[in-house]
Order: sequence, then C-alpha cells, then structure tokens
Amino acid sequence: MNVLVLGGYGNFGTRICKALAGHPQIHLMIAGRNASKAQALADTVGHDTQGVALDHEAPNLTQQLRALDIGLVIHTAGPFQAQAYGVAQAAAQAGCHYIDLADGRRFVCDFPAAMHGAFSSAGRTAVTGASTVPALSSAVVDALCSGWRSIDTIDICIAPAQRAPRGEATLAAVLSYCGVPIPVWENGRWQTRLGWADPTPVSFQRLRPRRGAVCDIPDLELFPPHYQVTQRVSFRAALEVGLAQSAFSVLARLHQWGWLQQPEKLAALMHRGGGLFDALGTPLGGMVVRVSGLDAEAQPRRRAWHIAADRDHGPEIPCMAAILLARQLAEGQHMPSGAWTSTGLLPLNAFAPEIAKWGMQTDVVEENASH
Repeated sequence: MNVLVLGGYGNFGTRICKALAGHPQIHLMIAGRNASKAQALADTVGHDTQGVALDHEAPNLTQQLRALDIGLVIHTAGPFQAQAYGVAQAAAQAGCHYIDLADGRRFVCDFPAAMHGAFSSAGRTAVTGASTVPALSSAVVDALCSGWRSIDTIDICIAPAQRAPRGEATLAAVLSYCGVPIPVWENGRWQTRLGWADPTPVSFQRLRPRRGAVCDIPDLELFPPHYQVTQRVSFRAALEVGLAQSAFSVLARLHQWGWLQQPEKLAALMHRGGGLFDALGTPLGGMVVRVSGLDAEAQPRRRAWHIAADRDHGPEIPCMAAILLARQLAEGQHMPSGAWTSTGLLPLNAFAPEIAKWGMQTDVVEENASH
C-alpha cells in the first residue's frame, strides 16, 4: 500500500515515518511543501521511501493523490483547530483511507457527521483523533473500567517533559484555547472553565507533582455520553516548569480581559524562546488517567493508570495510535468503512509493544475510593 504522510518531516510526522518505514506492506511517501526536506528524511529513513512535494491546502489535492495511487493518507499537518475537512474530502474522493492526529475539539467531534457519507460511499475508512486523545485515553478508560456498572469521574492529565522536542503547530494549537471558556462536564452538568487558567495540583506515580490547567480536547465532549459519566470528565495539561505554567495562566487572563486577541500568534515566538526554561526541566514526562465509579459488584472503586516516558521520548506517545492503525490497514485487517473518531478503536494491549519499544513505564494504582 502507498502510504502518504502529510507533514511527514514535522515533529510527529517524522516519528510516524520512521516507525512505518520498512514495513513489508508499505511504500512510504513523505510529503510536505518543501521537497528537499521531504527527500532528505526519505534518504535518512531509507527502505521503500520517497519524498514528495505536496501542499495539503492545494485545490488539486484529490488529483495528486490519485496520480500517486495513494492507499492511505496520514494527516499530521496541524494545527487542526482552524482547519476544515479539505484533506479528508480529497482522500475520500481519491479512494484513500484516512487517519489524522487532530486534537481540535470541533474538528474531531464533528468529523463523523461531516465525513461518514463520503467514506462509506468510497468503501474506505477514516479515523480522526488517532493520537493520545482520544485513542489512547479511551483505551485506558476501557481497560480500567472493564466490567464496571457505572463511571462517575474521568480525570486525565498530560505532563510533557520540558526538554522534549516541541512543535510550533502543537504550541499554536494549545494557545488557541488559552483564556477561552471551555464547556466541561462537571457535577453532572455542563459548565464552563477558562482554558489554561487556575492550575491545580496533580499527582503522578513516577513524576514529581505538578499543577495542571484545563485544556480543550475532544474527550471533554466525547466521553460523557460514550461512558455515561455521571459526575465529571476533566482534562488538564501540567507543564514541568512552574514559571511556564504561570506564564500560560497570565496569557489566559490577558485574553479573557481582551488585552491579547489571538494568543496562538505567539506560537513562533514561544517556540523559539521555550528553550530558556529547559535548564529547569528534565527529559521525563508522562500522563495519568484516573477513573472512579462502581465496579461489577457495585463497590466504589478509584483507579489510576500512569505512564512515564524518559529520555525525551514523550512525543512518541501521540504517534502510536496512527502507527498502529496504519499497520492494520496496510496488512488488510478489516476496519469498518465510514468516518469515526478513534474512541475505543484500539485496546490498551495494542499499545504495549510501542510503549515497551521506548522503555516507557506504566503503572495501574488502586486509590482510595472516598477521595
């Protein structure tokens, strides 16, 4: 299968390309606006790989995909918060499968309704949000709550390492909801919380405690109905350096007060200056997913799943779901046609080989159900 990775020499695209290169059923095409960068990575990766000059916003993208005989498009060229579904539409019209790493709430949550008909008609599969959220996060919840009668709370926190490679597009994405009111399911009803404001303490198994602030992701909207959560679904991001976390809080307030109109426009500046904090950080990052509810015997339970990624390997985590799904499609494993979010598509044990490959450590902890 010809697999095209859009944004293939970017922060996440590079990792996906390296993971898929050499797969016996994959001819890999690394695509981006800069042909020399695409080919340079292709030469480094080797195997059955080539660089391709391709603009994901090009009006003739469908024709280009057909000319290259693409079987699967993996879209990593974010940020997705401001994107429409042009790439997905081109993929469907060209008869390609489609996977993206989108974390934009509206992009992911509205994707199935917008694109299901096109991919069903084409007999192809499209998966959005094939990343840490909601692909891995839902796999964790499914594993932690297997057999439970009900789920009361789901609390997720991502804690990136300060020294881990940062992508400007990722930074622009997280800045886009800085100081923006975010609808969250809390106390059994929809309420609003301000993005990146009011960080609160979060504890981890193998990381030092951090403060985490509310961020806008698809899980906040997808999980309450999917898991019939009675009380709360929360998502926070906890930066390693307290000064950096406080800086985001200040930006959130400035945007709330109208003194900073578009925080995402600071992405390039903050991307260049982010290294100033690196001396205060470490190469250790991670994530925790906490759930509470009633187990199969109707007993109160509270469990937590932790992952710790050392040596700056944290950015590999957002790439794992796309890699796993791409391999499945290339190997001819059946996947239903149509357009889907990644919620519940992969079991947690499917991630185990990738987690082990990077020496990451995971823990499942039984916690006091009264907390």
